[in-house]
Amino acid sequence: MGEAIGLDESSARARISRYELGVHESPFATVKLLADVLDVPPPYMYCEEQDIAELLLALHKIPSKARKQKVGVLMAHMAEA
Repeated sequence: MGEAIGLDESSARARISRYELGVHESPFATVKLLADVLDVPPPYMYCEEQDIAELLLALHKIPSKARKQKVGVLMAHMAEA
């Protein structure tokens, strides 16, 4: 994974491991690179709740124009509740 985002081969594994273990917090620029490689939106990387992560991932997979329309419908529905 580290090499896929451009980290040096000699340190990539250790750096990614430190991020995963919480020893170091990755800079947002690195999170964006990881999200791009994984084809997920960057906020997905910070989700602590599975249902919210799944919603973000589902929205990410919808083409932009349709996504905006669907988010508008969802927001209107939520405002009614």
